[in-house]
Parts: sequence; C-alpha cells; structure tokens
Amino acid sequence: MYSMSMPPKRINMKWYIVVAGVIFVAALIYSSFHQSVYHYEVCVDFHGRNHCAQASGRNRNDAVRTAQEIDCELVSNGRDENIACLDQQPSSVRAVPQK
Repeated sequence: MYSMSMPPKRINMKWYIVVAGVIFVAALIYSSFHQSVYHYEVCVDFHGRNHCAQASGRNRNDAVRTAQEIDCELVSNGRDENIACLDQQPSSVRAVPQK
C-alpha cells in the first residue's frame, strides 16, 4: 500500500520579497522619524559676515556642527576660509523647540 502524502506546500518567493520589503520600509520610516531629536540654531560671525542656520541631529553636537557647516559655507569664500570658519566657535547657539 502506498501512502499518498501531500507534497509540502512551497511558499511563493514573491511573498518573501514582499515581507522583506515591508520590513525594510518600516525600518526606514522608523529611523527617519527618530533621527533628528535635537534642533539648534547656530549663528556664525566670520570676516564681518554673519549667518544663522538651523539644523537637527541625533545629539547636540551633531545638530550644532551641521548648522555651523551650513553657516560657514555661506559666509566663507573657498575651502581655506571654510576650514578656518569651522575652527571658530559659533557666536551663538540656541535650542529650537520642536514643532
């Protein structure tokens, strides 16, 4: 007597891809919303020019540094001045409340 056993069902590969895609998108959205926790406005005075920029980051140092980089790009002329600007302390730093 032959026992007629059913062959095991194969889960279609496209379902693995769909599940992996959903997990990837969920992780991407989660990390995007939780990345920018700190918001700061930084002002820089360099060679008589002044600029203030706001930036966000995972911690205070990242947010302040990013805002300072934006400021220095806008008030300096060329790479050498940009590096000199980044070496200076910002003229003001203030926390910006989240919206």
